[in-house]
Amino acid sequence: MKVLVIGAHGKVGQRVMKAMQADNRYEPVAFVRKQEQVDEYKDLGMNGRLGNLFGTVDEIKETMDGVDAVVFSAGAGGSSDANTILVDLDGAVKTMEAAEQLGIHRFIMVSAYGAGERERWSKSIIPYYATKMYADRELMRTDLDYTILRPGHLGDDEGTGKIQLVTSETGEPDDYTTQRDDVCETILTVLPKKSTYRQVYEFVSGETPITDVFE
Repeated sequence: MKVLVIGAHGKVGQRVMKAMQADNRYEPVAFVRKQEQVDEYKDLGMNGRLGNLFGTVDEIKETMDGVDAVVFSAGAGGSSDANTILVDLDGAVKTMEAAEQLGIHRFIMVSAYGAGERERWSKSIIPYYATKMYADRELMRTDLDYTILRPGHLGDDEGTGKIQLVTSETGEPDDYTTQRDDVCETILTVLPKKSTYRQVYEFVSGETPITDVFE
């Protein structure tokens, strides 16, 4: 499966690219903004394509053509509220539109814990949560075979390979942290699973092996 990773130079995206390179099920392709980033991946034996989420849908389509699936993990990184709207929301929606027009059905969205309910948003970054909520809503309105992943606060410690799904039945967790390594493993686990199509998962670090969670 050839998978385009949008946001491939971010902390989650870099992990996904390297994990897919080591997994013979996948051929990762980096969607990045700078030629030096394409060159970095080429030096690592991976393919990269120049793309820009500020571009038009047609321009984004050119970068997406020929892939089987999309992982969207791009973000403005808090650079400004305006960029957050243009990348995390409009960039995501344009990517969805491009995927539909190209007939690319599988779409993984890396969203944010609590994005679906305003009452759970952190007051310090409300614009960020708003973009995530509306990007998720737009994705749910498409005909794409999407999976929306909403991890908790992202950490850089070594992953455990274990998470906890959070639902109304489980209640809020004691610790909202999710390691980026485990987000990466979750992406690779759900990507081929039809049982995860058109589903939304909120999760944090936990005690259940990721492969068991999605059996």
